[in-house]
Amino acid sequence: MIRTLLALDGALVRGALSLVLAAEADISVVAELDRGEALPPAVRTQRPDVAVVDLDLIGDAGVAGHCPLLVLADRRRARSLHRVFVPGRTVGILGADVSPHRVLDGIRRLARRESVVDADLVVAALGRDSPLTSRETEILDLTAAGAPVVEVARALGLAPGTVRNHLGRIARKAGARTRVEAVRVAREAGWI
Repeated sequence: MIRTLLALDGALVRGALSLVLAAEADISVVAELDRGEALPPAVRTQRPDVAVVDLDLIGDAGVAGHCPLLVLADRRRARSLHRVFVPGRTVGILGADVSPHRVLDGIRRLARRESVVDADLVVAALGRDSPLTSRETEILDLTAAGAPVVEVARALGLAPGTVRNHLGRIARKAGARTRVEAVRVAREAGWI
C-alpha cells in the first residue's frame, strides 16, 4: 500500500483527487492539507510514502523528512521549481492541469523511486529570464494577490512612495500601462 499525503490548495480539487486515489487498491490517503505550514509536521507524523504537493504550498522552510514529492505546478510558476530540489529527496514534477491518471502513475513511479517529469513544465522552467529584480518580484507578487500599496509597503518594510516607484519600473519593464496589466504580462511570461 502506497501511503499518500495530499497538500493541495482548493478543497474541490483536493477532495476529488482523494476520491480517485481512494478507489485504487494500492494507494491510501493518510492526510489532506490545505496550508503549507501544516506540511512539515504532517510529513513527520504521517510518514507518507509519497506526498502530492501544490508548488505554491511549499514555503521557504521546505518539507520535512525525505519522502518523495510529486509537485504539481502551474506552468506560469515553473521558474520556482528550484525550491523543491534538495539532496537526498526524490522529486517528481507535473503540471497542475494534468489528468488524475497521470497523478496516479506519478505516485506509483515515485514510490518505486523512478523519475516523473513533465517535459512542458521543464521547458517553462527554463524559459525566458525575468527582467525583474527580486524586490520587484516580491512587490509584484503581493500586488497580484490584491494587496494595496500601503499593505505591500508595510509587509516589505518600505515606504509607500518606494513601492509606487518600483511598480512604475515594473510596468515599464513589462511594457504595461497599468499595474493590472503588468501583473497579467508577468504571469504570462512566468516572472511571477
